[in-house]
Amino acid sequence: MSPGAVRDAGVEQAAGVWWLFVVLGFLWLVFALLVFRVNANTVHGISILTGIVCIAGAGLQFVNAAAESGWWRALRILLGIAFLVIAGLAFAHPGNTFSALATIFAFYLLFAGVFNIVFAIYDRGRELWWAQLIVGAVEVLLAFWAAGNFGHKAFLLIVWIGASALAAGITQIVFGFRLRAEGKAATG
Repeated sequence: MSPGAVRDAGVEQAAGVWWLFVVLGFLWLVFALLVFRVNANTVHGISILTGIVCIAGAGLQFVNAAAESGWWRALRILLGIAFLVIAGLAFAHPGNTFSALATIFAFYLLFAGVFNIVFAIYDRGRELWWAQLIVGAVEVLLAFWAAGNFGHKAFLLIVWIGASALAAGITQIVFGFRLRAEGKAATG
């Protein structure tokens, strides 16, 4: 079986559950709204929130890896592992300063943003590729903002976490509808 046939079979299989990615995206959007209800005065609470976002991001990468093949699958798995390491750091040291949390979260945003940019450029010919490019660029900008010394306050960490959850939600919804379109194109 040729690599193209394997990819088409994988797309058809993933297209059957396109709605799952849309539901996951919607849940990310709800989470983004709920983030702003967190008590912004405690480092511990924000650290736990950071860990949860990183674990959820890792889970999404592993789910998305099932819809990919070849190097893209391997890259998604590596990104998921990187997110788990970042989550572990957030959970291992929940009492760290806001500056340390901002640094940890900046790496999460940087990895997610660079991956989204590279994947969007690779998928330039597909529908909605530009949405993923915009989300990736915003994530990279947020990463540098989080890493810079621009007054690391609890409020900014909450905004960064909320913005990354919003970006993840949009990315998953776009991915789900892209899978649906590819599945329709592959079946007829």
